[in-house]
Amino acid sequence: MSHDSAPDLLALHAVRVVGFADTPALARRFALDPGETQEHLLDAQACGWVARSAFADLAGWSLTASGRARDEHLLADELAHVEGGDEVRAAHEAFLPLNARLQRACTDWQLRPAAGDALAPNDHADAAWDGRVLDELAEVEQGLVPLVHRLAGILTRFRGYDTRFAAALFRARAGDGGWVDRTDVDSCHRVWFELHEDLVATLGADRGAPA
Repeated sequence: MSHDSAPDLLALHAVRVVGFADTPALARRFALDPGETQEHLLDAQACGWVARSAFADLAGWSLTASGRARDEHLLADELAHVEGGDEVRAAHEAFLPLNARLQRACTDWQLRPAAGDALAPNDHADAAWDGRVLDELAEVEQGLVPLVHRLAGILTRFRGYDTRFAAALFRARAGDGGWVDRTDVDSCHRVWFELHEDLVATLGADRGAPA
């Protein structure tokens, strides 16, 4: 049976996965109650695990170094409790080739080499080029679905990465290319970034290193 993480863990972990964000966005990440999430974040702030800051009209929470360590400690205890370490490590190994393909696809979405300029920006005038990138993302999605199901069978917080990715790709195919790589919407790249962060945090791993 898949394990449901405790709400206080999810509130702290949302800051790790989402990054700088305000309470409503963090609550939405794991479908938490916003009021309870705020209380959990205030408790975490009192412990020195999160900090709240504001920049112009933006305000939100960020994880401190001790908060990052606390998050990984809680996740490690949870993973040991459900005896899911081997399965999550195997899923991470399966994730890495897909990650390489996703990174190449996003690079090809942003750049289209031209004569004399290997780093020429993609102006998206070449429909065939963009179509190949979207087809590659569709293949990545096909690999993502069983991977997410595998992870969600252990920890329910992994549910939804596949459907979010599919929704973003659908929007991109419908003509809004920002849903491939924008960081301010739930784009393919944004969803993938969060999944990667969720995996490495769960394993206490280095994001740039293999499992």
